[in-house]
Amino acid sequence: MTLCISQGHLKVYWLKTSVTASAGDHLRSGEVVMSANFDTRPNQTHGRRTSVPFPMLEVVILANLLLPLTGGVGATAQDIARPLTAEDYYDLQTISSPVISPDGAWVAYALVSRIEDDNSSPSEVWVARTDGSAGPRRISPAGVDAGQPSWAPDGFLRYVSGDRAFSVGADEEPGARAILREEALDVIPSPDGRIMASLRAVETPKSEPVYASDFERRHQNRFDGRAWDWMYFQRDRQPLPTVDPTDPTATPPREIVISGETGGPTRTLTHLGLRPNDLSWRPDSGVLAFVADSAYRDEWTYGRSDLWTVTTSGDVRRLTRDLRHSLSQPVFSPDGGRIAYIKRYATDWVIAERIGHGGPTDLMVMNVERGEVVNLTADWDLRPGAPRWGPDGRYLYFTAGIGGETHLFRVGANGTAVEQVTTGERRLGSLTMDRDLSKIAYLVGRFDAPSELFVANADGSDERQLTYVHAAFTREVALSQAERIRFPSYDGTEIEGWIIFPYDYNPDEGPYPLIVHSHGGPHSASGYGFNFKHQLFAANGYMVLQTNFRSSTGYGEDFLWATWGAWGDKDGEDVVSGLDYVLANYPTDGERVATIGHSYGGFMSNWLITRYPDRFQAAAVGA
Repeated sequence: MTLCISQGHLKVYWLKTSVTASAGDHLRSGEVVMSANFDTRPNQTHGRRTSVPFPMLEVVILANLLLPLTGGVGATAQDIARPLTAEDYYDLQTISSPVISPDGAWVAYALVSRIEDDNSSPSEVWVARTDGSAGPRRISPAGVDAGQPSWAPDGFLRYVSGDRAFSVGADEEPGARAILREEALDVIPSPDGRIMASLRAVETPKSEPVYASDFERRHQNRFDGRAWDWMYFQRDRQPLPTVDPTDPTATPPREIVISGETGGPTRTLTHLGLRPNDLSWRPDSGVLAFVADSAYRDEWTYGRSDLWTVTTSGDVRRLTRDLRHSLSQPVFSPDGGRIAYIKRYATDWVIAERIGHGGPTDLMVMNVERGEVVNLTADWDLRPGAPRWGPDGRYLYFTAGIGGETHLFRVGANGTAVEQVTTGERRLGSLTMDRDLSKIAYLVGRFDAPSELFVANADGSDERQLTYVHAAFTREVALSQAERIRFPSYDGTEIEGWIIFPYDYNPDEGPYPLIVHSHGGPHSASGYGFNFKHQLFAANGYMVLQTNFRSSTGYGEDFLWATWGAWGDKDGEDVVSGLDYVLANYPTDGERVATIGHSYGGFMSNWLITRYPDRFQAAAVGA
């Protein structure tokens, strides 16, 4: 078997002269057994660049080797609903960017559609009352591509359409809107609503080339071509060449600027010549915290960021100079005296010191005046997300992956143990909190349905579903169920995975062909969430196996870094152990097994078919 990739198209050829796939079925040498088209074009939506919610993958199995079995089974709910088809991809909408209002009364979100004719993904902005007293409704004008909802401190909803921002009351009708100035697209309003902060690129004059001699000048003038002399001139899904990070005219520095609430002249606060990120206001509206990499133009480093502050009068203070760590996501405590932030090992330090692992991700709290720092998660083995202070400053809240789930956690600001707030077999995505932390809103990810929007009290109680965007679709289309499995790897390490059942699955029938999917990263994880591609495979009679092999997130530091310097060894054994477990416990056909994956999952698939060539009959990989 061999892979052939050309112009974004992948084919898998069988090179053996004759192989029996099943009774009466044979493959000829050179027969295509799997073909895949990967659309890597940038998506353009009404004149502005947007990201496609999911890479569109079309996979066609062309040989008898992997043809699923057919046959009747007992009556199930799937006898009423039809199986998923490829055309259904364009009927599904996606909820994104939910944000709860400061008073907790509303949730705004973007509703994204998919248009087949032009491959666009237009969106609308909708609002829903958190008490469920009224159904969700569109707040952006009909036919207008709008997104990026946010709430101003005064309770008005902001959203962006094209190169303009709009402000509207949540209870107003679409079209009853005020157009904000163009500079307001990416502003961060102060807590009192009187000051707008943003980042502005500093124009750098383009310098004329300097030649060592007249001969060099003549030679350069005759040169008919382009020279790319920066390291990362090529990146996946980016134009060739990429923007030169060493050229200040191509990647100019950015400075923090502020302006008044109603516009007017802006005032530059910083003059660092860097590119600040993660701006966060102090509650009294007098200081901004941010992070910046002082060596961001050095393409020979991986980059690391320190913690800084700047007052509204322009006094800049650098709070850290730690070459071992990179900091992000700063946020002030309610009293303004402390800053919480996320700390990770700096990659350059890991390499220089030959540490042998990537190090933990921790939630830190710094006393701004005294410089004292406390690690709140030193004894906690998972990876905290962006922190949010509770209203009284006693607790910090964050989300984190735990196995294939994502949940809300909290930790005492004085260093008490981490507590898990929400539970259940699901992933909470895009979690947002109101000003007083009385309510939270989030997307719920499940295997058998696209995400919907939910709201609950901050402790996870009194949960209610706010949207039913996919209700009609899931009544018409039978989406497959998944089952969590746990199995020992070759060395006894417990591995978690999921098996997605085929349409009309009957455990007394089969055997069914199996597709093994490996996630990318490798430091990510499969888990609870809707995957159209997997559901399409299941709709066509395939079992689908996902494994969280070693190096996956959500299982602790030792598990996360277990494959350091040896990709494919232990994690490959984990995947094959999962394959063995499924073959032993489910009606699957070991002679009809394929492996697929993108990025690290593509590497893993290539590793598996070379290390275990007798275990897989087909493969499809992507970058």
